[in-house]
Amino acid sequence: MANETSNRATGTQSLLIPEWIRHYDRSWARPDLVAGLTAAAVVIPKALAYATVAGLPVQVGLYTAFVPMLIYAFLGTSRPLSVSTTTTLAILVAAGLDQAVPDGNEAGLIAATATLMLMVGAILTLASVLRLGFLANFISEPVLIGFKAGIAVVIVVDQIPKLLGIHFPKGSFVHNLMAIVQGLPHASLLTIVVGALTLVALVGMEHFFPRAPAPLIAVAGAIGSASLFGLATHGVGTVGHVPTGLPALTLPDFALMSDLWPVALGTSLMSFTETIAAGRAFVRDGEPTPGANRELFATGLANLGGSLFGAMPAGGGTTQTAVNRSAGARSQAAECVTAATALGVMLLLAPLIGLIPHATLAAVVIVYSIGLFNPAEFRAILSVRRTELIWALVALAGVVLLGTLEGILVAIVVSLIALAYQVSDPPVHELTRKRGTNVFRPMSAEHSDDESFPGMLILRPEGRIFFANADNVALKFRQRIASNKPRIVVLDLSGVFDIEYTALRMLIEAEKKMRNAGVVLWLAALNPGVLAMVQRSPLAAQLGHERMFYNLEQVIARYDMVTIGEAPDVMPDDL
Repeated sequence: MANETSNRATGTQSLLIPEWIRHYDRSWARPDLVAGLTAAAVVIPKALAYATVAGLPVQVGLYTAFVPMLIYAFLGTSRPLSVSTTTTLAILVAAGLDQAVPDGNEAGLIAATATLMLMVGAILTLASVLRLGFLANFISEPVLIGFKAGIAVVIVVDQIPKLLGIHFPKGSFVHNLMAIVQGLPHASLLTIVVGALTLVALVGMEHFFPRAPAPLIAVAGAIGSASLFGLATHGVGTVGHVPTGLPALTLPDFALMSDLWPVALGTSLMSFTETIAAGRAFVRDGEPTPGANRELFATGLANLGGSLFGAMPAGGGTTQTAVNRSAGARSQAAECVTAATALGVMLLLAPLIGLIPHATLAAVVIVYSIGLFNPAEFRAILSVRRTELIWALVALAGVVLLGTLEGILVAIVVSLIALAYQVSDPPVHELTRKRGTNVFRPMSAEHSDDESFPGMLILRPEGRIFFANADNVALKFRQRIASNKPRIVVLDLSGVFDIEYTALRMLIEAEKKMRNAGVVLWLAALNPGVLAMVQRSPLAAQLGHERMFYNLEQVIARYDMVTIGEAPDVMPDDL
């Protein structure tokens, strides 16, 4: 009884106290402190900039670097993952807020953001309860590459007016490009200089001093210049008043849910996809591997909590996580330090944030968004398969030409089409044997010396055979049989992990037609699940045990017996 009570207490403790706290090593304290402060130097300026991308007041970025990050640190499983907002999430939020609050009034934007974040948190938490973590892989990698590249193009075009100091009503991508060109004569020279200097500083530090907190240095320099030279009085737009203190309690506007649900779904998908990708990319030996459903739960509650305190939708960021890890983070304590730093900035440095030029924040956004468009990734896709490059380019064009929300739909549809294309046309290989071995491999010109077996055709289909591809597989069987005219057809099913009723019916009909044509069907190397399906169907009775084999070696042994007349009962009379 005492042992049971002790075990229950241990289990409760495991649920209430995070793993990293229960097993915290004192030697981690210093590296976690340094990493948390270093990451804060990157996270906070970027969070401020991404808030402007979403069309929100900059302090929303601070709130996002505080509340969601702190909640995730106590619930998430990734030790170095740094959770705030990202480029992708910011542009998705912007698209949603444009639809929900077209007039752009601040009170409406704050309420809409709280509503959106509440919905994102609820969706992620519900997905965790339903164990839908597998959906993280629902968008193929080439399509995701194209989607993010499209995001990069949209964001750069969106931020260029801030670098130039020009203003115009936002519209479609093409409209914005035309408006930028038409607004060039009205650009502010001093704003351009501020933006250009920030760009040079950021790129230069990233290249020559990659370990330096470039965003913090650039933003601090801009604040100093704005204060010293009075940039605001010379036409350079600045952030303006930023309230000091803790975020106020914000309540959602449930009337906006009907307008926001599409962006909430898209934001949830991208938040989780980025979170799990960043978390898994930086895991080290001996650390817990982030579990998809647990990460859904942690990011869901992080967003639910953030919705009450003025934050915007959050997720794990790859760049800031890389900084956190490279700076020596050993546990989630580093994220707590980053969150505490964001709190300190809210309480003490808000007036200084108001001096930041918009051009500086735009430069920060551009530098850290342009990396989403990586030509090397497109070249890598092309080197493997041209079709997948087309999928990536379609996703890119969908985001740029149709819009961000529509781009997500395009990305999902393209992924589904790609999946349907792949599963609807599985390969069927004609096998030969490498001489002097028991190695069977697809026939090719490179292996012209491989052995074939007169009168016998060995075919190996691959993948799941089901209603969507049964006709294509049957067609390939017929074509190979017609060109080879065998007396025995062997199906090596070692590459088939599942076979569905429609496919079984196809095999049953094929066996009857082959038998009528004087051709015998043999099956070999059936996986347990496939074997069970065959045994429950009429096909097993048609074939009998003598025409189903454990492997191809047994097939060849039976073939040798047949060809010398020792097993005539399994062959047609005219063999």
